[in-house]
Amino acid sequence: MTETAPGVALRDGIEIRLADGTTVVADARDPAGDVTALTHAHGDHLFGGDPGPVVCSAATADIARARRPEADVAVTTDPRVELVNAGHVAGSRAVVVTDPDDGTRYCYTGDCSTRDRLYLDGFDPPEADVLVVETTYGEPRYRLPPQAAVEGAVVDWLADTADTPVLLFGYSLGRAQKLQVLAERAGRDRVFATEAVRRVNRAMEPHVDATFPVAPYADGVDLRPGDALVLPPSAARRDWVTRLRERHDAPAAGFSGWAVDDSFRYRGGYDVTFALSDHCDFDELNAVVDAVDPERVYTTHGSTDAFADHLVSRGYDARALRANQTSLGEF
Repeated sequence: MTETAPGVALRDGIEIRLADGTTVVADARDPAGDVTALTHAHGDHLFGGDPGPVVCSAATADIARARRPEADVAVTTDPRVELVNAGHVAGSRAVVVTDPDDGTRYCYTGDCSTRDRLYLDGFDPPEADVLVVETTYGEPRYRLPPQAAVEGAVVDWLADTADTPVLLFGYSLGRAQKLQVLAERAGRDRVFATEAVRRVNRAMEPHVDATFPVAPYADGVDLRPGDALVLPPSAARRDWVTRLRERHDAPAAGFSGWAVDDSFRYRGGYDVTFALSDHCDFDELNAVVDAVDPERVYTTHGSTDAFADHLVSRGYDARALRANQTSLGEF
């Protein structure tokens, strides 16, 4: 196969080359394709500088501007590119590219979740000939409890610890907003968040059926019994957080799909953990592949080899994407 053959490659982002040589590049740090697409505004998918016109949702554009104020995000469309709700975080979209020459449909899920969660609808996978699927939890040991059970356990814990302030650790985009909703549901009257979280809140609110009326947290705020403070996981082991926990005897809770593994609690130094996730688990990933019913599957982001091997055992033509492969002849 030649370098100009149509197909899929992993370079700086996911590159889909059409039969006429046009390239659609999704989730690149420094986009260099003919069409730039962005599935969502998490930092590991977001561009670094000025990407030029971007095919993405309005919510993703607003959140990207909030997280990268220097970025000039100009939302555009392309007749070959369809955006499908991916159910991961507010504004997240799967990218479906149709080659006008031969009709081949490519679907790149980006991060996705098929579960309905609070203010988010789950991913309804479209049919496609070629599927590029994220595999964050692409191994059998990553099976999540039912969503309602996890949310109920979080609310119960928040109610049971109402006599003390608590620290809630979740990503600034996605989990942090769900924790605010659950803290309010549990009757926590005062919920605080860092400015980074509140910037995302403000960008999200016009696009979701939820509000996040949390107070700003800064030095000098005195936490009281019943308060909840939402923080990003990166803050969990910082000195000021350690002092805060000690001063208030405040339990720290970590929220992630990784919580199905006990090591997550110890790595984060948490007192308690909950498997609250914005990704498909192993069984849900299998269901996504079955729903798309592709002729070929590529795995990316996470347990790529393990999930590709599993799909091969199920009869699929599947392989893990390799960075900077030399041939694009994959379909």
